[in-house]
Amino acid sequence: MLQNIRDNSQGWIAKTIIGIIVMLLALTGFDAIFNAASNSRNAAEVNGEEISLGELNQAMNMQRRQLAQQLGSNFDPSLLDDKLVRESSLRALIDRALLLQGARDADFAFSETALDQLILQTPEFTVDGAFNAARFDQVIQQMGYTRLQFRELLKQEMLTGQLRAGISGSGFVTDEQIEAFARLEQQTRDFATITVQADAAAVEVSDEETREYYEQNTDRFRSPEQVVLEYVELNKESFFDQVDVSDEQVNDLYQQRIASLAEQRRAAHILIEADDASDADAKKKIEEIAKRLASGEDFAALAKEVSQDPGSANDGGDLGFAGPGVYDPAFEKALYALNEGQVSAPVRSDFGWHLIKLLDLQSPEVPTLESLKPELVRELKAQQVEQRFVEASKQLEDTAFESSDLAQPAQELGLSVQTTEAFGREGGTGIAANRQVVQAAFSDEVLIDAANSSVIELDPDTVVAVRAKEHLQPEVLPFDSVKDDIVAQLQRSKAAEQAREAGERMIATLRDGGEQADQPWNLVEAASRNQEGMEPAVLQQVFRMPKPEATDKPTYGSVRLADGDFVVVRLNGVSEPKTELSEEDKQNYRRFLASRSGQQDFAAYREMLHTDAEIETF
Repeated sequence: MLQNIRDNSQGWIAKTIIGIIVMLLALTGFDAIFNAASNSRNAAEVNGEEISLGELNQAMNMQRRQLAQQLGSNFDPSLLDDKLVRESSLRALIDRALLLQGARDADFAFSETALDQLILQTPEFTVDGAFNAARFDQVIQQMGYTRLQFRELLKQEMLTGQLRAGISGSGFVTDEQIEAFARLEQQTRDFATITVQADAAAVEVSDEETREYYEQNTDRFRSPEQVVLEYVELNKESFFDQVDVSDEQVNDLYQQRIASLAEQRRAAHILIEADDASDADAKKKIEEIAKRLASGEDFAALAKEVSQDPGSANDGGDLGFAGPGVYDPAFEKALYALNEGQVSAPVRSDFGWHLIKLLDLQSPEVPTLESLKPELVRELKAQQVEQRFVEASKQLEDTAFESSDLAQPAQELGLSVQTTEAFGREGGTGIAANRQVVQAAFSDEVLIDAANSSVIELDPDTVVAVRAKEHLQPEVLPFDSVKDDIVAQLQRSKAAEQAREAGERMIATLRDGGEQADQPWNLVEAASRNQEGMEPAVLQQVFRMPKPEATDKPTYGSVRLADGDFVVVRLNGVSEPKTELSEEDKQNYRRFLASRSGQQDFAAYREMLHTDAEIETF
């Protein structure tokens, strides 16, 4: 091969190529050549800051996941044109870069401690209500981030959020703006409508029209594109049989459980509050109360009379049942030294002087080890399983990326390669009902490059990797199978057009001073902008129409409804509110308009950043 290169380098082709390179170097210099090579690794540059292709790919994947989660069953992966997703993701990255630069220029900051708290409190990272590090790693791994990358991304989001809140929160409006908006918002209108029905059943469609429509629109009558997937599924539940726990571990956990089952004591007390200055007087008072108790007076009655604890005095000092660790240490020590029905000597706590009476005892019911053993074994196993599942998910991710099929990942992890039924971009059954799986199935990576997908999380306990086994291309459906649908569609279209023509003739006659057809008007008086029971499209048209010049000169308009019906609208009059706005209404309008103004200010600020920035995309 080297000799061939040497031989060919002497020919006219090689000389031409060398000549082009020399010209490039002469015109642009060495820097341009090396910069072009460097830029091939970047997606854009914003005021000198680079946005890498890696960042763009992560943003594109994130946008796909967000769309799938937001739309749920309505999500259609076929709408995810890669070019559009790339443009949208790159635009978002450029926006973020500009906002981060703006936040830094404005000296906004977000501490590492606050970032830690935000991560710890994120529900997606919790298991049984508590933060779980393994779950955190699993989630961000599925997102394509390391811990440091995720923290940096989250920090950037918080900074741009502060900037957005700072600008949006500064919006304000004047009283005149509030009153003008209120007049428009509270305006009512009197109108009438006539609906010209689109009667599809009365429309005739010939075979020639049907055939012609079919031939002109064959792309609309194709079988759906479908794919058959192979996949391996990793389920957390399968690991429970692969881990063991000892009887000693079970017994230790059992002892921890029953140790927390403490005796409950129902206490009552009489409190005389005290601080350093009043301690002697308070002690004297409590001793006098103790003497009254010793002489036979009722504890509950005395508590109602003299206790200075407002929370329990009316209940005779009753504090209810509680276990260890609830009360002040001195109070608790005295309480647990009493027998049922016994009253303590005066006790000093941080709150003052107490007399304490033990009203009742509740001994906990301690479950046997045998009754708790299945639960304890599963809990102990779950701790091992979680770690193994994370490690196995990472192994599946790595081997699926490195392998040309799924046989090797399946063999290494002891899994079986399974196959789905054929399904389209709308999804199917089994794993094909998961939108992330559908998205991966029709991605360029899986469908065109014939590669294994990255690991997809079906739920917190299940992940899969998929690859395309068969790609079924769309085919034109035969005319006879779609003829009825074409006829119905043409009938609806013709009926809607006939209704429109009839409605427009009616409006022209009315504007010329003539009478409408025999069909009566449907009158509506004092309709508001959010009038219930009205077709939204009709209501929108009513409030777009200009105010009539006089009571005997109504304004006419029209609306074509989704079902093909054509609505003729006559606006008879417009009424504005005559009452003064209350202070509460003014405040509500002020908050709404200020918020909208703040959002507009933020949009203008972002546009200014774009206008002033030096942005280059590659």
